[in-house]
Amino acid sequence: MAKKSARNNDLLFNSKTKTSPKIYSLLVDLVNEDRENLAKIVLKVDYLLEYASSAIKQKDFDEAKEALEKAKTRIDKLKEEEVNIEHLEYLYEGIEKKVKR
Repeated sequence: MAKKSARNNDLLFNSKTKTSPKIYSLLVDLVNEDRENLAKIVLKVDYLLEYASSAIKQKDFDEAKEALEKAKTRIDKLKEEEVNIEHLEYLYEGIEKKVKR
């Protein structure tokens, strides 16, 4: 079977320009392992982290905390499925430190 890429997969096509190279690489790996449902969770976590970061910039710490809680539950789900999410955890920890100030 041919390797899936942005040319032949809608999820990858739509996320190629919206995500960082590390996140996109993770998505490609998951989609090619037929774990597209987990790739969608990765996209949700990435969005929640961006949203939390944006909320912090606007000094809305309650909203940022709520978004981080939702991201954490999804990160835990990905850990259970043994997905390599080092980069997402790194981003999560950095944003979480900003909320605790």
